[in-house]
Amino acid sequence: MMSDQNNREEIYSRPVRAGKRTYFFDVKATRGQDLYMTITESKRRFDDDGNVHYQKHKIFLYREDFENFEEGFVDAVQKIDELMATGNYRDPIAERKAKAEAESVAGESSEKESENATEDISFDDL
Repeated sequence: MMSDQNNREEIYSRPVRAGKRTYFFDVKATRGQDLYMTITESKRRFDDDGNVHYQKHKIFLYREDFENFEEGFVDAVQKIDELMATGNYRDPIAERKAKAEAESVAGESSEKESENATEDISFDDL
């Protein structure tokens, strides 16, 4: 008797890390050699004691639905881009980039201040 694992042979897996989430795109085959994809969202969570566990949500996407799924996904992404261009919506990507740039500039300023402080000391001050 074949196990359930053999019924769904994994052919390919691609993890995509996105902040606190990881998405897994897994290509699998059925016993009849039909290909399908599972898309799993995994979120890291902590319980009250601080122990880590992962909450997972899975979508099964069958080959005959790929074209419609892709069309809907691309359409929704294009709509988001269109809506973002209006300026009426928050842009977390731009916010993260601005924060990283500000931290980088602040780090460079601190280094320059330290260098300048060192340069301002003369032997007469010692």
